[in-house]
Amino acid sequence: DAGNQLVERIKSVTKKTHRPEVKGNLGGFGALCELPTKYKKPLLVSGTDGVGTKLRVAMDANRHDGVGIDLVAMCVNDLVCQGAEPLFFLDYFATGKLDLDTATTIINGIAAGCEASGCALIGGETAEMPGMYSEGDFDLAGFSVGAMERGTALPAGVAEGDVLLGLASSGVHSNGYSLVRKVVEASGHGWDDAAPFADGQSLGEALLTPTRLYVKSALAAVRAGGVHALAHITGGGLTENLPRVLPEGLGAEIDLGTWELPGVFSWMAGVAGIEESEMLKTFNSGIGMVLAVDPRAAE
Repeated sequence: DAGNQLVERIKSVTKKTHRPEVKGNLGGFGALCELPTKYKKPLLVSGTDGVGTKLRVAMDANRHDGVGIDLVAMCVNDLVCQGAEPLFFLDYFATGKLDLDTATTIINGIAAGCEASGCALIGGETAEMPGMYSEGDFDLAGFSVGAMERGTALPAGVAEGDVLLGLASSGVHSNGYSLVRKVVEASGHGWDDAAPFADGQSLGEALLTPTRLYVKSALAAVRAGGVHALAHITGGGLTENLPRVLPEGLGAEIDLGTWELPGVFSWMAGVAGIEESEMLKTFNSGIGMVLAVDPRAAE
């Protein structure tokens, strides 16, 4: 009964994410979506991800409004790195006993992330599994499919002399939260305490800032021309994600002094004595997406 009520609650928010390619209504055994007619030889691109142990922070701090955005961002920010436009998204929400208000808040966040990324929330699964999850616990997974014109996949044309553009992150995003939780434990702070690095926010609120969505701005840049590659800075940080888009024989030179390290990262490094090299390969360190562009297009 609770599951049926949830479907009724979220019908209105899923409508806001509608795309003309979507056929059929929410609640069927499968979700239908045709390929956009603007693509002559469409290529599908897919991705799946979760939110990781950031969910533990959300559960302990009892703040669930941003993790749905995180879920979408972790999938669609990857798709756009291929040069693909996200078409649709499906979510998987698993819990021991369904709490309607919590589930509605989370799915509202998922819908908001989809709407901001131009993709349709066309289906999902709510799994109630007593004995698998402790009271109040839940897990999230997401799956997205995008489309692009065949032959336009990125990275392409990355060359010596290209300029790297770093797009700011909104905070820790959704990686490294097992370490984040250890640091908070070592600091002696609680989730409701004032954040030492963010005025006017509790520690839980600040650390649950949703992952930034780069889809619309990144696609606009790709379509304007001159973009050779995009790297979503997730687990592995700058150290491990940027090399994924570089051709054999090319390296990247990054001046760490060209942007200011956000307070959350310097606070964690200070509390736990984390070395710079470890920070750079665990967290985004203030840069959520990197573009490699033709130097003539950099400005």
